[in-house]
Formats: sequence, structure tokens, C-alpha cells
Amino acid sequence: MSDMQIRLAELSGRADVAAAVDYLHREDESTLATQIALSEIPAPPFQEARRAERLAELLDTTCAGRVERDATGNVIGRRSGVVDAPPMVVAAHLDTVFPGDVDVRVTRDGPVLRGPGISDDARGLAALVALSRALDAGDVRTRSPLLFVGTVGEEGPGDLRGVKQLFAENGHARAAGAFVSLDGAGLERIVAEGLGSRRYRITLDGPGGHSWVDFGTPNPAHALVALGSRLSGLPLGTEPKTTLTIARVGGGKSINAIPQSAWMEIDLRGAKAAALASLVREVERAVGVERERQPDLNIRMEMIGDRPGGATDPDCDLVRAAVAATLKVAKEPRMALSSTDANIPMTLGIPAITIGCGGEAGKAHTTDEWYRNTDGPAGIERALYTLLLTVGLEDA
Repeated sequence: MSDMQIRLAELSGRADVAAAVDYLHREDESTLATQIALSEIPAPPFQEARRAERLAELLDTTCAGRVERDATGNVIGRRSGVVDAPPMVVAAHLDTVFPGDVDVRVTRDGPVLRGPGISDDARGLAALVALSRALDAGDVRTRSPLLFVGTVGEEGPGDLRGVKQLFAENGHARAAGAFVSLDGAGLERIVAEGLGSRRYRITLDGPGGHSWVDFGTPNPAHALVALGSRLSGLPLGTEPKTTLTIARVGGGKSINAIPQSAWMEIDLRGAKAAALASLVREVERAVGVERERQPDLNIRMEMIGDRPGGATDPDCDLVRAAVAATLKVAKEPRMALSSTDANIPMTLGIPAITIGCGGEAGKAHTTDEWYRNTDGPAGIERALYTLLLTVGLEDA
């Protein structure tokens, strides 16, 4: 048994911690109701305000008078610690991948909840609220302060804008001692390595014209197809792994016209920064070749997303706490690589991880997303143990 497991055994035997854990299990249905209610508030990137307002109301019951919104739209609730120390941030993201016109109503099919965003990340938001309430229910007093945060812009075009603001020079969490992101379902995964990504929009412009009369005029769509073929044929790494996805394409106004413009958006990812940088250079070279082939077209490549990668030392207290907490709920920890809000504090050298909040889920980022509450309370219990082991208690 590790020293962290020994500490956890002592901590979990305390009356205040036991009362907090009991609350999580006793109020499981209330947590599910919060999860459903938040999931049914549309929250596309850049349109999270309504969901943020509701989360602020829920957090205000435990962080009375200490809940605010920053300039980017993050919701931040502060729970005081016993000593004046760097706060620990516990966060979940407010936004979903779905546009505002998607029906986000949740339905029940026996033990299964179905609805866009029901797991990613309504589960994390509900767990955030449950954690703050459980600490109050047990009258648990942590040594360090806690910041409960709902971040904006974690998904897609949001480009981690919420957490970037949180850790900016003037951000509320710039001096944080640790960061835990609550994201979706699950009990085993501990994301301690952040997957980096770069996203680009490549646009090709030309004079356009009639598809018959002006045939032979440089065609942005033809050039786009050729460039797409060239990009999809680029060699990709396996160790470290890199990926290139042509995610969206568009252009043209009419079936009988040579388009004046065509575009594609691509997502590049790399397990290591150097490998990702090398892939970016290969893409830039491919675009350069197309410029030479099509001098009469204006071809430009614009970066529209930058999610830097990073890593948290697996031997730091935060990761060791998460491992011990996972074992405590009778699961085998599984270290993972992913792109989450934790990427940003990782790049700053702040210990950061992302964990799931119990239950099972599937079909994320589709309108068929589902969540089943198997071991749901245990997932939030794991998060509770992780944060308490990391920040410490009043007289521990």
C-alpha cells in the first residue's frame, strides 16, 4: 500500500469526510436531476451564457456571495480555505459541440439517459455542483481554498478560450496550485498528458465564372480537391503519433458556376510537440506547392485553433492522489492522453489532470449521446478524495 493510500484510508475514516461521501450517495438522484437540467440548456461555443447563469445560481448555494463571471464568461465560485495558500481549481466545461438549433431535450430509456451533451459535459457540471454541496454537507474545511469553475469554450472553435483566460496573467487561477477537470463519465481514466492540436482554415480564391463559357478559368474547388488529396497522403507518425483530419469543406454558390472561393478546415494533432510542429511544416509545404501550381489563385492558410500539449509529472501529489482515489473506489487506474482544459495549466507547469465522473457513456459529440449512471456516485467520490488528498484538511 502506497503512502497516499495510507493517507486516504485515514482521511476517509474522518466523520466530516464520511458525511460528505454519504451526501454524494444519498443525493444521487438530485445530482442526476441537475445533470439533466443543465444538459437541456443549449450551450454552443460562444453561446454559453444561459447555462453559465444557471450554474452560477447552483454554486451560489454553497459559495454564497463568492460567485462571479470573468470577462470571458467563466463562472467562478470560491470556497475559502483555512490558510492563505494557492487555490485548487476544480472545473467542468459549459459548452457543447452542438449548434443552438439542436434539440437537447433528455429522454429516459430505463437506466439510460439520452440527449446531446448529457455526458460531455453535463455530467462534469453536475459533479461540480455535487462536490461543492457535499463539502458543505460534511462541514469539510480544506487547508487551501477551492475554486469551482465552469469554463467556456472548451469544445471545437472555442479553442480553450475559457481556461486560457483563467490562467492568463490577470486570470483568477494564475496562481493556482493544482487543477482538476471533470469531463464526462468513467472511473478509470486519469488524463495526465495533454494532446496538442493546431487547426487551420485554408481558403482558395479566384475570379470565378460560368461553368461553360468560362471553362478553363482557374478553379478554386479543383485546386482544393488536389490539395486535399495531397494532404491526406502525407506520411503520419506512429510513435509519437500524429493525425491529420480534413474536417470541413465548402465553397461555391451555384451548380453551374466556377466558384470564386473554396475552403477547408483541418485538424492536426500530435502526441509530442516536436512531432506536431513537423506535421505543420509538411502541411505548409503542401500549400506552397499548390500556390506554385496555381499562381492565379490566392491561397491562404490561417490558424484558427491552437491547443498546446503538455504533461503532468506522474509522481506529483495530484496524480498520486487520483491513483489512490481510483483504487479506493475499486477500479484500476488507466493513464491517458487527451486534449482537455487541463492542457493549459500543464503548459504552465501547474499540476493538472482530467478525470471522468462515474457512470458509463457513449456516442459523445453526436445527437445519440447517452449516459448510464453505473457507479455514478463513486465517480464523484473519487473526485472528492482526489481534491482532499491534494489540498489537505484543517487538522490533518
